[in-house]
Amino acid sequence: MNDIAIDKEHLHYLEQLSEMYPTIGKASSEIINLQAILNLPKGTEHFVSDVHGEYEAFSHVLKNGSGAVRKKIDDVFGLAMNKADKAALATLIYYPREKMELIKQDEPDMDSWYKTTLYKLIEVCKTVSSKYTRSKVRKALPEEYAYVIEELITEKPEVLNKEAYYESIINTTVELGTAEEFIVVLSELIQRLAVDHLHVLGDIYDRGAGPHLIMDRLCRYHSLDIQWGNHDIIWMGAAAGNPACIATVVRNSIRYGNLDVVEEGYGINMLPLATFALKAYKDDPCTRFVFKVAPSGADNMESDLIKKMHKAIAIIRFKLEGQLIKKWPEYGMKERLLLEHIDYEQGTIELEGRTYKLLDTSFPTIDPADPYRLTEGEEEVIQRLRSSFIHCEKLKNHVGLLLKRGSMYKVYNGNLLFHGCIPMEEDGSFAKVNIYGKEYSGKALFDILETYVRKAFFSDDRLERQKGSDIMWYIWTAPYSPLYGRNKMATFERYFIDDDDMQIEKKNFYYDYINKPECAQRILEEFGLHDKRDHIINGHVPVHRLRGESPVKCDGRVIVIDGGFSKAYRRRTGIAGYTLIYNSYGLTLTAHEPFESPETAVRDERDIVSRREAVEVLDKRILVGDTDAGIKMKEKIADLKHLIAAYRSGEIAERDD
Repeated sequence: MNDIAIDKEHLHYLEQLSEMYPTIGKASSEIINLQAILNLPKGTEHFVSDVHGEYEAFSHVLKNGSGAVRKKIDDVFGLAMNKADKAALATLIYYPREKMELIKQDEPDMDSWYKTTLYKLIEVCKTVSSKYTRSKVRKALPEEYAYVIEELITEKPEVLNKEAYYESIINTTVELGTAEEFIVVLSELIQRLAVDHLHVLGDIYDRGAGPHLIMDRLCRYHSLDIQWGNHDIIWMGAAAGNPACIATVVRNSIRYGNLDVVEEGYGINMLPLATFALKAYKDDPCTRFVFKVAPSGADNMESDLIKKMHKAIAIIRFKLEGQLIKKWPEYGMKERLLLEHIDYEQGTIELEGRTYKLLDTSFPTIDPADPYRLTEGEEEVIQRLRSSFIHCEKLKNHVGLLLKRGSMYKVYNGNLLFHGCIPMEEDGSFAKVNIYGKEYSGKALFDILETYVRKAFFSDDRLERQKGSDIMWYIWTAPYSPLYGRNKMATFERYFIDDDDMQIEKKNFYYDYINKPECAQRILEEFGLHDKRDHIINGHVPVHRLRGESPVKCDGRVIVIDGGFSKAYRRRTGIAGYTLIYNSYGLTLTAHEPFESPETAVRDERDIVSRREAVEVLDKRILVGDTDAGIKMKEKIADLKHLIAAYRSGEIAERDD
């Protein structure tokens, strides 16, 4: 180590490093610690996508780690425990309080049950904690139980009679009446340690009734990243105060019968919209503006009101979108300027060289001479909604997490993660997309779009901030948006035109080329991944298992994990979602059955893992040293060795601790 050459340019950095490691002993100790961590198995990564507000199903998947918890139970008990007992133990770990309430109804000797159960949980805890350092496990422990749990899960060679030692601790826990709380703590610790890191590949919002609850849960999650989906971006745009994004968010919520998310989840006042809609569409039955998913408990009068609100905000949305398309010609979306192609007297529209009869011809708020101008009433509605959105503290917190933990894409441990697609042309080349006067493609397109998203929230330049706000609407819906990737969003056509062909949203050419290995490799290399074992993992487009479609494509290089978390998709996909686990042994894909309710899961001890399939099994176990974190640790070890050399050469002086 004395022979290590010290780069003089790095001496300043080493001096800063010496603030943390002021002696040779401190630096040496850290090297030993890091070297030990490098030889531990890599932590388990959990991938989910397109959860679309399905809070209960998402929460259950977090609890069971897509089968990771059950696998640990199998590892610990093997053939020594039957299948039914394993299911009961797994359910207890997922829902400890609820399961214990049921058990107490039938179990005559709860003290004995507590003791037996604690022993089982401790054994599982030992296994799930074995791939972590004691320091990392200690940080995961709840403060009030940290000492006891550490005593129980740590090997203590100095204790001669281990069984008596553990029995003493457990008996005391039961005698003090704290066994139930201890079981809850151990169960939650197992959930926490079973998965080291969570990847959410977009579309947390819309369709389901609980996106705000999912965001609350993610705010508390120990380690995660998020790749934005177009449904997340539109909410981010609304939080930034973009009128078109706000109108879209409200329209989506009404369409899927989830206005409660806006009103109760985020406290956004819908009264201005309701008042305006009742007046503007008083005699309009708004029959085309029905729910995609009807809200429970709505009576006829309420349904009629919501239909009017639905139409009112949809028309406002079309106007605001038209304003943005005219404002930014470089978006290349002039073909979506639809309101100006309507013959309001004849009740027809001319599109793509054909004339179509409109299914709804009542447009009391549209001026044919200036169809994209908001009326005074519409302007008041959108301004009051805007004020509510930008001042909503809960939404600010949730969008804050999306900005802090989220991005357009992520490269992590040899996997390229993104929500949608890499926009391509028909010849397979990366599409060149005009973003505010300059063309971008491939990775550069993702980077510039993310830059503008962040500018919407943080830029001091008013114009740049506005560009960022507007670009979020573009990312939501544009044909060349990496998060959308279809030739159009046919919302208008579905409302007004009775022609199935006009309602088709053609996928970007990416979806044709992604089955070709050379294309997948080119994409991976574009993002700096060159190993033949690297993967693309994304969501956005549901995998239709009923049609025989596989989520694993391109000889295993591409994995699509949108399989139908959203109830609206399940009839088409045949399942309730795919998730992915990447642990030290390889990649495992999990298909999920529909989740009924926590009550059913607890009562029937039913999990929703229907099938687990190995995507890639490695012949050599992956260690921390093989991961991105391991590379950084090796770099730090090298720096610390240079620091020790600097201490020994006298270029930097050791100091007192």
